[in-house]
Amino acid sequence: MQQVSAEVLKGLLDFDGPTVFNAVVAVLNKHNEDYQCYTGPEVRYLLPDLGRIIGYAVTSEVTPLDPHAPAIPWNDYYEALYAMPGPKIACMKDVDKQVGRGASFGDGMATLHKAFGCTGAIVDGTVRDIDGIRRVGLPMFGGGLVPGHGPFQLVRQGQPIIIGRMWVRQGDLLFGDTDGIVRIPNDKAADVLERAGQIRNNEADIFAFYHTPGLTMDMVKEWQQKRK
Repeated sequence: MQQVSAEVLKGLLDFDGPTVFNAVVAVLNKHNEDYQCYTGPEVRYLLPDLGRIIGYAVTSEVTPLDPHAPAIPWNDYYEALYAMPGPKIACMKDVDKQVGRGASFGDGMATLHKAFGCTGAIVDGTVRDIDGIRRVGLPMFGGGLVPGHGPFQLVRQGQPIIIGRMWVRQGDLLFGDTDGIVRIPNDKAADVLERAGQIRNNEADIFAFYHTPGLTMDMVKEWQQKRK
């Protein structure tokens, strides 16, 4: 896993998700799969008042209901979580036959994850104990809320998973806010930070022009021509 400097991580938190996404695409200068480095609407910020998050992904797959799932020890996951350099973000995927019917994350897990250096958690599935998670202060993303679960099993950890239609690998750098999650190439994070600043400055100029008193379409066309 390629780590990113604390200065770059802190700098990225000064931007919003759409700006970070635009910067990633601009730095990569590619199309198709690179435009899918963000989560879909099935994963939303359940505690948006806790602010933006950034960290390295720690992946796992769980079955909240299936008593016959091929379970592995939960300590396998927690040892990997503890060992991962921070900041880190838990990325958990519900692979049960009834996805989302049972909760994959609660306040007890939130407490331990925060103690082990997590800046947030992302669940492709559902969550419970949201008031308790808020008290813990762990930013939480998920597909929604339910009050219960069944025989909660860990079936895989440390492998690539799909969270909200976005591929995530162990150690990937992730950014999250109210718009969702963006995956930032670890080796391009400093470039993404620089480009995000350029994008914000450019957008400030655009919005300033849009607020011109008495703005007309002819003025817009003339302004666009000057910017080419």
